[in-house]
Amino acid sequence: MLTINVKNYEPQAQGFFFFQQPAIYTGGGQVYSNSLFSQTLANYDSGGSILTFQVNLQYYAGIQQANTPPSIGSASGYASASRAVDLAPPQGGSGKPNDWTSATVNPLGLSAPVYGEGVQPGAFRITTPSFTSPPYYNVGSAVEVNGGIVLSNFVQANPLSNTDCQPILKYYVQTGAYTPGSVMDFTQSSVTAAIADFTGGYTVCNVTLNANGTWTVQRQ
Repeated sequence: MLTINVKNYEPQAQGFFFFQQPAIYTGGGQVYSNSLFSQTLANYDSGGSILTFQVNLQYYAGIQQANTPPSIGSASGYASASRAVDLAPPQGGSGKPNDWTSATVNPLGLSAPVYGEGVQPGAFRITTPSFTSPPYYNVGSAVEVNGGIVLSNFVQANPLSNTDCQPILKYYVQTGAYTPGSVMDFTQSSVTAAIADFTGGYTVCNVTLNANGTWTVQRQ
């Protein structure tokens, strides 16, 4: 379990939202990011409240159906399916992890993962069937956040194609509000955000919004 604890030392209550560094995709076009969690937090000195965001370390492949292409501020889609999945071994590594899942669109679903040849190191693969749009299908990396599974970042799927997705264990905390599951502007939002970098084996990040608007991050 990865945990981010947030304290707000700004005088007023402040909204916070959380999002993930987009995965590295092989296959598919533009990468989109969703907000994962959003909540308002009062000043720490006034009430001692802390906002805790927890994400399961398990990787999930996700597919989501949408009526329209992704647009910032809108929900990325509606019906969705996810599967716990392994990652392909690193370059030169061995083993046969269950790193490949196949999608169906009617009904919407993902097959139980099996070992796939040629999946990019550190990635999992989603194979999509033949389909005609609309509707559209988003495929990518899903995460279990505070008990529910959310599509974290994704590409629009092409029919009869493979998409390899290499998740990155970096999360961001930013002030403001983005409804979980809605498409956000990663580039703009990440510029002044606090970074909770869990690469290297860290499992807890304590993030403080200081009274002057700057961030302090401590990893453990």
